[in-house]
Amino acid sequence: MSGMRLNDRQMKQAMKKMGMKQTPITDVTEVIIRTKTNEIVITNADVVCVEMAGTRNYQISGNETTRSLGEEPSAPVATYSDDDVELVMSQAGCDRDKAIEALDATDGQPAEAIIRIISE
Repeated sequence: MSGMRLNDRQMKQAMKKMGMKQTPITDVTEVIIRTKTNEIVITNADVVCVEMAGTRNYQISGNETTRSLGEEPSAPVATYSDDDVELVMSQAGCDRDKAIEALDATDGQPAEAIIRIISE
């Protein structure tokens, strides 16, 4: 079977035959995973629920930060990839602080952040 590729339709049919179902969860802003010692906070999260054999599994992607358990977030702490920050800095001709400020104001959207800075 190596070398064979399934298109999306074939993949969905195969998943259906196995009793698998994938459902995106919309409007997720943050996911918190709490351990005994800290919390892993994932912002700008994309979440997909995968159901199979009566169980649900969640696939999560986004920007990750870690904080101590007792730490109260006074304001949401957003972290952006270095690539996003550098892209905004290079395209808008600004410093790092201004790029992060613009990303904060645009919910982490680099293109919108660039437009915001340029139009000031």
